[in-house]
Amino acid sequence: MVKQQSMAIRSATPEDINRCCELLTLLFEQEAEFTPDPENQKKGLLLILENPSSGTVLVYEDNEKGCIAGMVVMLYTISTALGKKVVLLEDMIVDPVYRSQGIGSQLLHHAVNLAKNIGSGRITLLTDENNENAFDFYNKNGFRRSNMVVFRKIISSTQ
Repeated sequence: MVKQQSMAIRSATPEDINRCCELLTLLFEQEAEFTPDPENQKKGLLLILENPSSGTVLVYEDNEKGCIAGMVVMLYTISTALGKKVVLLEDMIVDPVYRSQGIGSQLLHHAVNLAKNIGSGRITLLTDENNENAFDFYNKNGFRRSNMVVFRKIISSTQ
């Protein structure tokens, strides 16, 4: 656990899911490809929390106010290119009330250290192609743009 005054970074618990869904709503409202759906977000978060080998949900908690100020989801997979675990960084969001206080950088730093501690060789993340603020933030924190291009196919259970 990382502490700064009355703040702490910790792993999320099932009791945190409602607040995490509120934060995900903020995130998905600003992303072009996603639409907030609290029921789906709850299902997804529970899948991660109930299967720790699939990932970790980190939250940044303001203990003084009893509120989660930000979160990041780390999903684990394996790279055959590297021959080791890798992390897909998903759903990073800091509540607008708490922005510009270094919380995002602290969450990201904690995620990188956790990835190192579990033997990961890489962290990959996606952001909207026109999100210059995110580009600046991730560059400032040591991430570099990849030449890889994302392709996606939505698989529906009705197909």
